[in-house]
Amino acid sequence: MVQKSAKVSLKTPHLVFLITSDLDSPAGVGRYFPLSKNLVRQGYSVSIAALHPNFKALDKHAFEKEGVKVAYISQMHVKKQDSKTEYFNFIELLWVSIKATWKFLVFLISKKADVVVIGKPHPMNSLAGLIGGYLSGSKIILDCDDYEAASNFFSSSLQQKVVAFFEDTVPRFVHHITTNTQFNQQRMVDLGLPIEKIDYLPNGIDFERFSNIDLSNIKTLNSRLNLDGKIVVSYIGSLNLANHPVDLLIQAFKIILDQKQNAILLIVGGGKDLEKLQDLAEELGLEKHTIFEGRVPPEDVPSYYVITDVSVDPVEDTLAAKGRCPLKLFESWAMRTPFVTADIGDRRALAGEPPAFLLSSPGDYHDLAEKILKILHEPMLANSLVTQGLAKVNQFSWQNLAEEFSKILEKIIIKP
Repeated sequence: MVQKSAKVSLKTPHLVFLITSDLDSPAGVGRYFPLSKNLVRQGYSVSIAALHPNFKALDKHAFEKEGVKVAYISQMHVKKQDSKTEYFNFIELLWVSIKATWKFLVFLISKKADVVVIGKPHPMNSLAGLIGGYLSGSKIILDCDDYEAASNFFSSSLQQKVVAFFEDTVPRFVHHITTNTQFNQQRMVDLGLPIEKIDYLPNGIDFERFSNIDLSNIKTLNSRLNLDGKIVVSYIGSLNLANHPVDLLIQAFKIILDQKQNAILLIVGGGKDLEKLQDLAEELGLEKHTIFEGRVPPEDVPSYYVITDVSVDPVEDTLAAKGRCPLKLFESWAMRTPFVTADIGDRRALAGEPPAFLLSSPGDYHDLAEKILKILHEPMLANSLVTQGLAKVNQFSWQNLAEEFSKILEKIIIKP
């Protein structure tokens, strides 16, 4: 595929990804970096310009990782330290946004990309990607990963309206669009965009990151968390109630604990609602049965799946849930961990038949508890879910998904 494109451009096609988070974020480590490194292996030259949640504390702003050239160019729109997230006031956010947009633009023009990939239609990378792309004569791809206007925390209605404007407008000015869900693809069609301009590219799994687990680390983790002899129900992800209603899982766990007194709820991740969730666990009398592990490095995440009996992605019936393709689904499959989420968006189609995970009713913590208990009570069902997940997960490897993305690149690079 790449050779055919190279004949047209007379050089190795160069891609520049513009993303508004760092490579340790779910989107960075779970989507954009594994896609980039697999494109490099196919013969593309790939650079990533990214924002960082603690930019001033960085010792090194540019480096190469697995063939991908990475540059942290400016501060992200939020600050993250340890397991907490801090938000800028309006004036600070405006300045951070202007500065980041300019840095994206300068970086992009200096790289002379054949293809610009706008990772999520945020104002900063979208403006820079459109202006820089057209000035440089680059082809522009917009990747719609999630439904941003419905899934983020916004400090004001104005901020949400700005994001919604970009999310609805930017797709009209790019050469091609990829979406992580069928819901987002249909949303683009409903905006009046031709279906041939849009390709479905779900999330997937980076097998290299989720292999070769050190068993000694597992023993150490079990010992440190005092999990020997315990049943572990886990949530591994961001603690932002706007799009991850972990409170549902905490409420469900109270029901689970009545039947499984040796159960532990393990919550791995950080975010602005960490303290709210800790308060809820205490209010429900679950503080001795709930572990808030906080943010952990991406390389440590696989170990938490190994010690987990049931992995959970709690969701409500919202546009945010319909627009998400949960990474924890593919990670659970790869790590042989039974998985429970709710029946909304693409999830039923991804589960398949026989199902590779269980579906509860969205927003219903009683039903969520029932589905988790069903797995805990029925070992044969748990084994069946693991078997079905392993049968499906290979098709969602980033190696395979990068090949699909390469077909899109070949099409738009050759197309005049």
